[in-house]
Amino acid sequence: MKKKNWKKGVILMIIILLVVLLTAVMVLLLASGAFTKATYNEPWEKTYAQKFDDPRVQLAAHGLLAPSGHNMQPWKIQLDANANVFYLYADSTRLTPEVDPFARQTMVTQGAFLEYVSVAGEQLGYQTDIDLFPNGEYDENNLLESMNAMPVAKVTLTKTDAAPSGLYDALFLPDTNRAPYQDSPLTASQIAQLKAINTDPDLQLLVFEDEANRAALANIAVEGAKIESGLHRMNEESGKIFRANEREKNAYRYGYSVEGQGTSGFMKHVMQGLVTLFPAMNDEAASADLFVKSTQEAVAHTPAYAMILSNNNSRTEQVKSGMLYSKLVLTAHTLGIVMQPPSQALEEYPEMSALYQQIHAEYAPNGSTIQMFVRMGFATKSVPNSMRRDVNELLLP
Repeated sequence: MKKKNWKKGVILMIIILLVVLLTAVMVLLLASGAFTKATYNEPWEKTYAQKFDDPRVQLAAHGLLAPSGHNMQPWKIQLDANANVFYLYADSTRLTPEVDPFARQTMVTQGAFLEYVSVAGEQLGYQTDIDLFPNGEYDENNLLESMNAMPVAKVTLTKTDAAPSGLYDALFLPDTNRAPYQDSPLTASQIAQLKAINTDPDLQLLVFEDEANRAALANIAVEGAKIESGLHRMNEESGKIFRANEREKNAYRYGYSVEGQGTSGFMKHVMQGLVTLFPAMNDEAASADLFVKSTQEAVAHTPAYAMILSNNNSRTEQVKSGMLYSKLVLTAHTLGIVMQPPSQALEEYPEMSALYQQIHAEYAPNGSTIQMFVRMGFATKSVPNSMRRDVNELLLP
């Protein structure tokens, strides 16, 4: 009799534990919004752009898949009375003034958008003639006003025969993979193909794969992560655009989320549920520590780095650097290569100035400006796509 009661007690305890566990899991899933449709992912579907009749909007719907600093997506589109023309403006309401005080990264982001538009145009049968700063570059003494008044680019479409682009499918892949990479080196052929994409005499595309440069650049990346993560105002700026769950991601459709560290599937919802219910798990100290440790782990498994340099630091060359960066990302995808920009050392605020000067002294001694600094390699795991806004949000009235 006692034995039977003992067995019943054990079974009852197991049932109770299972109920508690299932209840806890369900609470986390509900807090995460696991049963909410992820509308922020809709632009990544190849059929998304087809919903729009205007070819300019179709191309803009591809452009918004481009990488952007802090995933701010700072783009605005003005459709011209001429049905073949649209203008791209930088969105002055989507700046990150702490990490990007001179809006250099924002300009690189404009170029990234334009290159995605150009690649999509080839695929859909439109030649895209891009005229940068058709009304002149910004008045740097009145930067915000200039951004609002002066377009970054005039884009003119000319109907042509569709010519399948070898880069088109890569538009729909994640532009950034922050995970550690395989230790396998890039081949000489792959490096040559990447270098060959640059045909602009105002820009340089450099690739570093030797041990000495990889070690030096890894140290710079880690030091940049330590500096930035140790500054409250930087963490505060990033914290304001962190989206904890599916509801927030659908509401904002830009910024950061747990996917940024490659978390996906069931574990994504567990993490989102936890940070939603217990925000202290994602407090400043914890986030800073995770950022530094993940950077250290990532650079320890990076077979190559690349840089894009411009002869000067004009707004035009910043935008052209962004166009080249998108071409680098897309071409790399066709070769099975992924990348991530550990770009803190290129940021232009006082605490980063010594590291900024160091990387320029060592890698741009001729007075050129390093516009992009990336790590490259072969993925150890796939990562999810990040949030994207609806293209209608980009259209100016």
